[in-house]
Amino acid sequence: MSEEPRIIRLIMELRQQGIANTDVLSAIERTPRELFVQSAFADRAYDNTALPIEEGQTISQPYVVAFMSEALKLNDRIRVLEIGTGSGYQAAVLARLSRRVYTVERYRSLLKAAEGRFATLSMHTNTTRFGDGGKGWPEQAPFDRIIVTAAALEVPQILADQLVINGIMVLPLGKRGWSQQLVRVTRRDDGFDEEELLPVRFVPLLEGVVANG
Repeated sequence: MSEEPRIIRLIMELRQQGIANTDVLSAIERTPRELFVQSAFADRAYDNTALPIEEGQTISQPYVVAFMSEALKLNDRIRVLEIGTGSGYQAAVLARLSRRVYTVERYRSLLKAAEGRFATLSMHTNTTRFGDGGKGWPEQAPFDRIIVTAAALEVPQILADQLVINGIMVLPLGKRGWSQQLVRVTRRDDGFDEEELLPVRFVPLLEGVVANG
């Protein structure tokens, strides 16, 4: 059965929820989410909900993926650092909206699976790294944009310092199980501006790596 009716329904739902950027909607529409979910959840791939993946992680709700992508204010000249590759879905969407995506994952097994999906989709502008995302990717810094797909207790200074002036970072802040807020941080000449955007629920940003798989 074709996924097209479910994709169209999802795009309509995202529009109704306020996602207005046509480039973001097109990127969501063109990215096959069924490729990024576990086979047991394939029939729910285009539901507007988060789903579990391996290692106790999740693939974010399409609305949150679209919202964060829109909040980054992307264009085809932008270099993006993503902290937390996960299934690779968010990075795949970002690849359609930016010049290059650098994505870091602490679980080797998740990264290998995501790399396989990027290859299947011929996404050659995604560069991956196995490592502690909390440290960023200093060798490739500075970045125009940074997106963090796990919740920190406060804005990680080491990541904020890897932004260009007027660069933007979007990340969730708050404890797991508590109220979390999606925040947009903009680097200025004299400091950082912070703007709360949306209540969210994310897994926590953890230190270190897990060399499994």
